[in-house]
Amino acid sequence: MIRRLKYNEIDFEKYRECLENSEQRKYSATRDFLDITSGKQWELLIYNNYEAVMPVPFVKKFGYKLVINPKLCQQLGVFSNKDSLTINDLFLTFFENNYNIWYYAFNAKNNFSKQLNQRQNFLIYPNDYENVRQKYSPKRKRKLRLDEEVLQNSEVKDVTISKALEFISENLIGAKNEKDKNKFLDLFADFENAKHLKLTAFFYHNSIINLIAVYTDDKTLALLGTFNDRENIKLSGSSVIIDYLISENIQNKIFDFEGSDVPAIEEFFRGFRPELEIYPAILNSKKEILKRALKFK
Repeated sequence: MIRRLKYNEIDFEKYRECLENSEQRKYSATRDFLDITSGKQWELLIYNNYEAVMPVPFVKKFGYKLVINPKLCQQLGVFSNKDSLTINDLFLTFFENNYNIWYYAFNAKNNFSKQLNQRQNFLIYPNDYENVRQKYSPKRKRKLRLDEEVLQNSEVKDVTISKALEFISENLIGAKNEKDKNKFLDLFADFENAKHLKLTAFFYHNSIINLIAVYTDDKTLALLGTFNDRENIKLSGSSVIIDYLISENIQNKIFDFEGSDVPAIEEFFRGFRPELEIYPAILNSKKEILKRALKFK
């Protein structure tokens, strides 16, 4: 019932139709997003004739094939017209029996008989902007009331990756090393070339002091990165940018904050009063991966 297809065997039109008509639809499972973030290193599990699908990205380390969600890809999982515990369990059993899994996150709609790790994300669903803004925390509303001097000397506007590259590079937090940083920058450039990147900056006295990167398609804005000049962090430019993006898009699009395990960032997101969603994930230790490596080489 479950079949495994290599990348060149996928019927991408059937895949697109299944994904776009699914109850679980996520931008991160689209072909464009996965091709860019994984470098086209992904396979597909399908149920019957694309009645349900499950993309599986991978990397090759020391000659072994390991499943791992690519950078900036929060959720994948099973996509179907109606989420089914029975079908999801079939995918999970096949997945665990046929792959060496390092880290894989399903989507928040997926349910399983087996208990998996739980992670959290934050979303604001389409609504009238005024209704959304009214729910902001008192602290977030205060942050959006800028001093007169700041108002007179600031503006929010979209920029290109070439304009923002130096600022992002100087203020990117979380990269392990220079190679890792360059990988993030290359992903942003690829997203821009594919017309899926929106970079919005807060300028103060004609200089960028805050910048937000989002992935955009016709249904979603997803937060890819928040970049701040630490010397001007108290001016709340990031709050202003996110409020601006919400005001411009929330009538028709989901705003996906992409969650965070960092308490300060989580607190920042919660100030916009998004809805909490929990999604399941598989995470195996290096010891477990090595033990299973020979089986899945």
